[in-house]
Amino acid sequence: MALRHAVLTALLDDEYSGYQLAKAFHISVANFWPAQPQQLYAELAKLEKEGLVAGREVVQEGRPNKRLFRVTDAGRAELEAFAAAAAKPSVIRDDLLVKVQAGDRVGTASVIVQLEERARAAEAKLELLRKLLLGMRGDADEEEFLRRGERIGGYLTCLRGVAFEEGHRDWCLRAAAVLKERSAPRDEH
Repeated sequence: MALRHAVLTALLDDEYSGYQLAKAFHISVANFWPAQPQQLYAELAKLEKEGLVAGREVVQEGRPNKRLFRVTDAGRAELEAFAAAAAKPSVIRDDLLVKVQAGDRVGTASVIVQLEERARAAEAKLELLRKLLLGMRGDADEEEFLRRGERIGGYLTCLRGVAFEEGHRDWCLRAAAVLKERSAPRDEH
């Protein structure tokens, strides 16, 4: 997947300025495809040049004019082709895992601290994701929303984020506990 598909997906819901896209991206697509605002602006320019999005100028009084972007028919066709293509398997690429692997040989004190920090970060992300889920489904319970909700793609990806963060938090806490126990002085009998 390329950033282009993530940007096109974020623009499916509405017509956005670059700033609005960055905000919308941050609370939706960025949960599984992070990007900096400057990357999004650059990608919008490429997509517009390729005809996958169309921009229009909006005149504003007392403020600079802004450009709003929307997905074109060609952009939708690009997303349809992307959705139909075989997905590549997910892979883990995480420097913390390399540190844990090396810990037996180089010491674990700083790795334990990093594992605990990562677990706290996962917990904070879980809180955010759970609020997003609640906001998406409103008063409906989850099963009802999944059966009858209008748009569930964002909800399903948010559920995947919850499962990922829960698993990550739990693994970090377990790994930290194991490393702490193994590094504690042992009673000699």
